[in-house]
Parts: sequence; structure tokens; C-alpha cells
Amino acid sequence: MKKRYVIFITIIVITLELLIGCNNNSLKNPAVTEKPIVGKNNKQEVKEKIKKEENIFYVKPSELNVRENPTKKSNIIDKLKKFNKVIILGEHEEKDDNGEIISTWYRVKFINEQDENKIGWISSNYVVKTREEILSDKLKGIDFSPQEKTFEYPNNKRKKVKGIYLTIHSAIGERLEKLIELSKKSEINAFVIDVKDDYGKMLFKTDAAQKYAPIANEKAISKRDMKNLVKKLKENDIYLIARIVTFKDPTYTQYYPERAIMDKTTGEAFVSKDKLRWASPHDRNLWDYDIQVAKEAAKIGFNEIQFDYVRFPASNGGKLDAKLDYRNNNGDISKPQTIQSFLKYARENISKENVYISADIFGLVASVTDDMGLGQYWEAVSNVVDYVCPMMYPSHYGNTVYGLDIPDAHPYETVFQSAKDSIKRNKNIDTPATIRPWIQDFTASWVRGHIKYNENEVKAQIKALNDNGIDEYILWNAGNKYSFE
Repeated sequence: MKKRYVIFITIIVITLELLIGCNNNSLKNPAVTEKPIVGKNNKQEVKEKIKKEENIFYVKPSELNVRENPTKKSNIIDKLKKFNKVIILGEHEEKDDNGEIISTWYRVKFINEQDENKIGWISSNYVVKTREEILSDKLKGIDFSPQEKTFEYPNNKRKKVKGIYLTIHSAIGERLEKLIELSKKSEINAFVIDVKDDYGKMLFKTDAAQKYAPIANEKAISKRDMKNLVKKLKENDIYLIARIVTFKDPTYTQYYPERAIMDKTTGEAFVSKDKLRWASPHDRNLWDYDIQVAKEAAKIGFNEIQFDYVRFPASNGGKLDAKLDYRNNNGDISKPQTIQSFLKYARENISKENVYISADIFGLVASVTDDMGLGQYWEAVSNVVDYVCPMMYPSHYGNTVYGLDIPDAHPYETVFQSAKDSIKRNKNIDTPATIRPWIQDFTASWVRGHIKYNENEVKAQIKALNDNGIDEYILWNAGNKYSFE
């Protein structure tokens, strides 16, 4: 009886659709030349089809008009951006007076910038089946597929992080007590602590450093002292994030000069503006070193591992690539693919320790369509980590970015737009990371037209994040002197 009832209802629905489609006086419900792909009132079916990526297409141009009806004369009801995902519900062939096909239109379902589910019509000429068809050669090989991530570990609950950065000196020196007091009188609840710093030096003596670069342990505290430090911080309800500087490592390259990025014009190791050497991001030996350090940090009590400088050195958008030898022995692999592969490898190994993985990236990465020559392509990174941490320091954005004369002088507006773009990019993938930005708590005196940053400027940035629905942040001040103190 139930089966007959379903068949009867289905016949009625199909008949009504055909009757509506035959009405040539209106384009509001045009006839489709194929059966609609997504069944009506069947949320489970829609969910399953999205999961399997069936009938999902991606926008090809930088901007695409969505129209009310399948004709160029129809009203524009929304706009889609490059890489935006759409679900094809049906199609309509627009014909001229002689019955000749002018164009084919797709009826699509999509999520707009206001996070609303909408339906409209787009030209079939401007969407493709896979992202790879849109990507430049430099972005080939990126894994956009849904990743298996553990949302929360029973013995390591997620926390809405309001964090600050601590150097090794601050973590083991007199400054620590003041920073603990800061956490008690403010909303600060997390410390990002250098475990392997910009110089490749260790916070505590690790077996990994002893194996790969023994001098890195030279001034490190003992594991016993480190355990006591972790215990003290956790007793003060502080969430602990281990910062590991990944590929910039002058200590490691001291032991392995043949693994350092080489300047082909001099035959010497490449040195960045801060006078420090970089190892190659292709170096699997360094991968294992960094990951072993991370595992030791996890075992000693850190809640999360954060990879910083998880990129290639700044090369003026890739313009320096011709003069740099990246020591790539892994075949035809792009920069973004290399960085993503490292982060995937790291997550596969470190997540076994029940800790979260985060990655620091340039803030502007969210607002550009390439990897900035750094190997940091938003979707590639966000897809394979638990937290993505764009560095949204207003001082790091060039003049006129986001239409702002001097972004440093506009903390709210700069962070608001960067956060907005970050959220848009996350919508392009099925398993994005939680967005937790770094924001500026320092005065950038080297920027012409800069402003002084105090508590008000910090709060303006936090408000910009909150206004975008982002409720986590980390403050950066190289000297660890914060406005909330």
C-alpha cells in the first residue's frame, strides 16, 4: 500500500512539473531538458550526493552572475566567486525564435557570502567539474578531498583560544609569572611557547635534537623541569601550544649544509633578510626531525602543535625561484603540494598523540588566488590541519590593500576584510580547519604612516574577528609585552 502511494504521488509531481514547463509565457519555472538531479524534500539524498561530490561543479571566472531566470535579460540575484561550489539541480536550453539553442543554463544551489542557501541560474559555460581544471600548473596536485579529522580528543578538549606568544626566555625566566597573572586578570587562556625557535634551538632537551642537531639542546632545560613547567601552567588552566619553526633552521643546516636552500649565484646557502639559513621544505630528513620534536612536546603535555615558517622563503612572489636551488629530489611537485604533504604527514603521525595540529600562514593568502610563491595555498593548508592561523597583522599589508591607504592605521577594517576572505576560502572545502588568527599587539614603527598600537587597537582587531563569527585569536609581540597587562 505504501509503495503504491509513493508511486501515485511521484506521478502527480512529474505531471505538474511538465505542465509548468510547457507554459512558454513564463520563465519562472522553465522546463528542464533532464530530470532534476536533486530530489525534492529529500535532505538525506542531498547530503549524500554532496558527500560523494556528485553533481558538484566549481565556478571558473573570478566573478559569475547568478540570475533569477535562465536568460541574460533576467535579474541578477547574487554573485559567485572563482572556486565557489555549486550543486546542479537541472538545466534549461535557451532558444531563439527559430528554435536554435542560444545557450544552456544550469539551475544551481549554492551558499552565498551571507551564508545563505540560495537557488538561481548560471550559464553552463562558466563552471567545471573539478578544481584542477581551474588551477594553474603551480597549484596542481593539491588534495581537496575530505580528510579524516578527529574533532575532539576525550582527554584533550578543544578550547576557544585567546592566546599570547612566549619566547623560550619568557617561558623559563622571571617574565613567566607576570604572564600567568595576565591570564588570571584577562581573557587570555593559552600560551604559544617556542619549543623549537627561529634559530633551531630547543626549549627542553629532546631526543630528536640529540639525534639530528645536538647543539640545539645546548641551553635547553631538562625534561624533568619541562614537566614541572607544564604542570604549573596547566594548574593555572592554560592551554599549551608548542610552536615549532619548521623549515627556517640555521642550526640544522649547520649539520646538513647540503640540505640548505642554495643561492645559485653564490654557491652558498641562501640567507633570508633576518640573516638566517633555511633548509629545504623538500627535505624528508627535516620532516622527521620536526615531527619527532612535536611528538616529544605532545608526550610532555602540550595540547597542540603549531608549525610556523611552514613554507618556502619569501621569494618576491616566486621571482627569486630562478636563482634558488630548493634541493628538490622528489620529482615534479609544486610548492603548495610540498607544504600540504608535510602537514598531512605531520597530522598522520602526531594526531596519534591526541593533540591538535595548527599551521601559521600569511594573512594575505586568504585574499589572493595563488600561493604567493610561499607554497601556502589556503585550501591546501586548511584542509589538512585542525587550526589554520593566518597572521593578520595590519602592518604586514601593503598600502591600498582592501582599499585602505595604510592598513596599519586601520586595524578593524584590515582584520575584518582578511577574516571575511578567510571564511570565504574555507567554504571551498568540505573539511576546513578552524580559523584562529594571529593579530597585532606591537607598534610597527618601520611603516610610514603607522599608528601606535595599544589596548584599543587590539580590541578593534578582536571585534573585527567577532563580527565575522571568529571567536579565537593569538596576540603577537616579539618581546612578549602585551597591552592587556
